[in-house]
Amino acid sequence: MSSKTGTTQVGGRVGIVGTGHRARLYTRAIAARPASTVVALCDVNSARIKVHQDILKELGEPAAAEYHAADFAKMLAEAKLDVLVVTTVDATHDEYIVPALQAGVRVLTEKPMTTNVDKCQRILKAVNETQGSLQVLFNYRYNPVHWKVEEVIASGQIGAVKSVHFEWLLDTVHGADYFRRWHRYKDRSGGLMVHKSSHHFDLVNFWIAAKPKEVFGMGSLAFYGRANGEKSGWAREYYRARDADAAADDPFAIHLEDEPGLKALYADAEHVDGYHRDMNVFADDITIEDDMSVLVKYDTGATMTYHLTAYSPWEGYRVMFNGDRGRLELEVVENAFRLPQTRGQSGEGVVHGEAALPNEGHAKITLHPLWQPSRDVPYERATGGHGGGDDAMLDQIFGPRPGAQAAKTAVERLSANQVDGALAMAVGLAANESFKTGKLVKVDELLGVKL
Repeated sequence: MSSKTGTTQVGGRVGIVGTGHRARLYTRAIAARPASTVVALCDVNSARIKVHQDILKELGEPAAAEYHAADFAKMLAEAKLDVLVVTTVDATHDEYIVPALQAGVRVLTEKPMTTNVDKCQRILKAVNETQGSLQVLFNYRYNPVHWKVEEVIASGQIGAVKSVHFEWLLDTVHGADYFRRWHRYKDRSGGLMVHKSSHHFDLVNFWIAAKPKEVFGMGSLAFYGRANGEKSGWAREYYRARDADAAADDPFAIHLEDEPGLKALYADAEHVDGYHRDMNVFADDITIEDDMSVLVKYDTGATMTYHLTAYSPWEGYRVMFNGDRGRLELEVVENAFRLPQTRGQSGEGVVHGEAALPNEGHAKITLHPLWQPSRDVPYERATGGHGGGDDAMLDQIFGPRPGAQAAKTAVERLSANQVDGALAMAVGLAANESFKTGKLVKVDELLGVKL
C-alpha cells in the first residue's frame, strides 16, 4: 500500500472545505504566507464562508471563490487547486478527500481521517490507486514535549517498551463542548474514541513505533445526558443556551454572543442551516460516551491501558512507559482548574486549542533508569495552540511566515499519512465495536486490510 507522506512544504492555490472555527487557523496561516493563496472556500453555510472572506480581507488578501458543499465537484473543476484542506464534519471527510485525490490535488485533512470502516477503506483505496498525497493533521505530534518523548524512547534510554499507561482528562469546559455540538452524535463524529482519542492513539503509535493489533474496551455515558444530570443535580431545563433563562448561570453552558468568533460563525449563521452550537449537555439525545477504558496490544508485544474522562475538574494527561531498562513518565497539566462563566462575561478561553488555557499548569518528563536515580528530561518549551503544535505543524506544511524562523522540530517523521490516520482511528473504531459486543476486537479483521 502506498505510504506517501506530506513531508515537503506545500504552496500554490489552496481550497478550504468546511469553514467553521478550526478552519480559521488555516485561512489565517495560508493568507500570511505569500507562497500560498486561498482561492476557494466551500461550506454548507454561506454566512460562515463570509467570516473567512472577512479574514482574507483583513489580511489584505483577495476574496476567494465561494461554493456550496453540493457544488464541490464544480469547485475542483474550476478552482485549479494545488492543495485542499478538509475541516468538515468528521463523517463527511471522505466525500471531499477521495474526489480531490482523484483530481490530482494534494489533501490535508483534520483528524480523524474519517469515522467508520467503509469510509476508511474508501480513502485508503483512493490513495493507493491515485498514488496521491494525503496528510492527516495530527498537530499533537508537533508539540515539543511530545517529540522529546519520542526522542528519549527511540534513543533506547528505557530499552524496549513493554507497556504503556495513558490517562487523558478533559475538563468541564473543553470536555463539555463535545456534548454541545454535532460531536455528541456518534454517526457524525465517531464518538470521542475516534474524534478525540485518535490524537492519543496516534501519539502512542508514533512514540513506540508500533501498530495496534488487538483492542478491548468498556465505555459509557456516565456524566452528561439527561438521566445523569438529573441524578447529579447539574441538569437545567433548556434545549440550547441562547435566550434561555435557565442557561444564564449554568456553568456547563456556552454563550456564543460572548465570544466574537463564535458569534460570527454560529450565532449569526444559524439562520442559514439551523445548526445550533450551544445545545444543553444534559439532553436526552446524546449518543457518545464520556467515560472510556481501553486495552490495546501492539505488534511489538507491548500493551497499553488507556482511559479518557470528559468531565474532569482539571485538564491534562499522564503517560507512563515501562521498558526493560527503565521507565519514562510524562505529566502535562494543560489547565489546573476552571471557574464558572455566566452569560455576559468574556468568552475568552471557552474554545480549546486557540491559545494557552487560562490556568495553565506544568509539563514534566521524568526518566527513571533501572538502578539509577531519576532525572528530569529538559525539552524546548513552546506556547500557543496545542502546546505550540499548531504553529510548528503549519510551518512544516506551508513554511514559516515572512521574516520568521520555522518552529524547530528535532524529529523528521512528524507528518502523518493515510496509514497513520487509519491506524489511529482503528483503535477507536475497535473500541467502539468492543463497547457494543463486549468482545476483544482484532484490528486487521475489523479494517479488512493489513496496514
